[in-house]
Amino acid sequence: MASPSVIIVQPQLTVANAPSNAWQTGLMDCCSDCGVCLCGTFCFCCLGCQVASDMNECCCCSESVAMRTLYRTRYGIPGSICSDFCTILWCPVCSLCQIKRDINRRKQMGIF
Repeated sequence: MASPSVIIVQPQLTVANAPSNAWQTGLMDCCSDCGVCLCGTFCFCCLGCQVASDMNECCCCSESVAMRTLYRTRYGIPGSICSDFCTILWCPVCSLCQIKRDINRRKQMGIF
């Protein structure tokens, strides 16, 4: 009789291009995508609807703490609800632009 095989080491999954668990651009990094910043500055509601559409959410929720927190937790970006609230409160345009730039970058990398 043959003795049963015992697995000692399980195979590990390694991903060469793992998605970054940080924002792809800074909060005030407007020059990295001027089109997004111009849209956010002059047509904030339009940019909000684009972000909500990208995330399959209601257009009314796009500029909310919940939307930023949802996006941040979906991609494992460090932060807290308190930091999300403060960012939305003091820099709503920059916050929305940062999310849109991040979405665009993650789409280019194929991880959105």
